[in-house]
Amino acid sequence: MRGAVIVLGMLAVLVGATDVGARDCAAAGRSVDAGYARYNEEDRADEALRLKRAEGLAARQDGRLRLKLDGGRSIELADCPYGRDARWYLFERYDRPGRFYVVRTQSPDDFSYTLVMMPTGERVTVHGSPVWASEKSRFLTVACSLQPPRAALHIRAPAGDTLETEATFPLPCDTESCSARWDRDTWIAVTCVPRDGGRKGAEYVVIRNKDGEWNRFGR
Repeated sequence: MRGAVIVLGMLAVLVGATDVGARDCAAAGRSVDAGYARYNEEDRADEALRLKRAEGLAARQDGRLRLKLDGGRSIELADCPYGRDARWYLFERYDRPGRFYVVRTQSPDDFSYTLVMMPTGERVTVHGSPVWASEKSRFLTVACSLQPPRAALHIRAPAGDTLETEATFPLPCDTESCSARWDRDTWIAVTCVPRDGGRKGAEYVVIRNKDGEWNRFGR
């Protein structure tokens, strides 16, 4: 499954700042989403502390999050507070091994992370925070929710200036809540717990062989 390259939200980043999200956001009689109002009050203070630790790579001005890119460029992610199309961004961290920013991305009905590649400004959407293997060559994300329905373990790795999907495995998230951890650089343990309080859920491992293929073993 190597070679399946994620190209989600690829941007043509120009010299200066590229503005993402502002053009398609207008009040047009729509009210400010209640979740956005809470975010402004509760989440911005915590984000401000993270921005201080970013060593000048990221900054916020009101509803705009500005991220520095290579070559003296930058990209701005603009919040939209209005109606069902509302979305807002919260800076989480700069991930040095992957050379991308991790930005929490929320809307009235959804939650994800936007990975913004520092070399290009490309945006990659994932539905779990990246967890790196100890050697920092690849990371996993787990997406496991009922609403919206998501059920997958993804393994991704840096590939030049973008990210490559090495493997994807389905999870039984309609009936179980699942998590995953690195036991070794080539070994991932997956554990699931029944949502109905049952005693035993799925448990298995995902192992990378010498040819670079990932395989699942266990029930």
